Amino acid sequence: MVAVIAIMTLTVLDVILRFFRYPIPGVYDMVGLLGAVIISFSLAYTSVEKGHIAVDLVIQKLPERSQAVIDVITHFFSILFFLTAAWQCICYGMDIMSSGEVSMTIRVPIYPFVFGTAVGCLLLTLILTVEFIKSLKRAGK
Repeated sequence: MVAVIAIMTLTVLDVILRFFRYPIPGVYDMVGLLGAVIISFSLAYTSVEKGHIAVDLVIQKLPERSQAVIDVITHFFSILFFLTAAWQCICYGMDIMSSGEVSMTIRVPIYPFVFGTAVGCLLLTLILTVEFIKSLKRAGK
């Protein structure tokens, strides 16, 4: 929420100050980095709250056990995907940390934000693993 408020405040202030020909330098960088924080740290929360979009019109018509089997398969591949995403974020973060890459205008190191994305993916993987186990139990009944 803090990052969302910061983005809104920065954007509004930048628009107002641009009217007076005094834009805030680096707003584009700050909004991009804060957007990464918002997205990565909302993944697991949204999953816990069942806030992701799901199209299950056909699946709802299936028997409970078949739904559970589909959930097992879906959770399994989701776990693999987000573990891979976390691993790649860690690799990328290590690369840009060693190269010293920073944002273009405000010169903020980018690697902490990439590592934050990895943490968000790992947290989502943990939630998906719990859901995977629940689905396995449902499918086994």
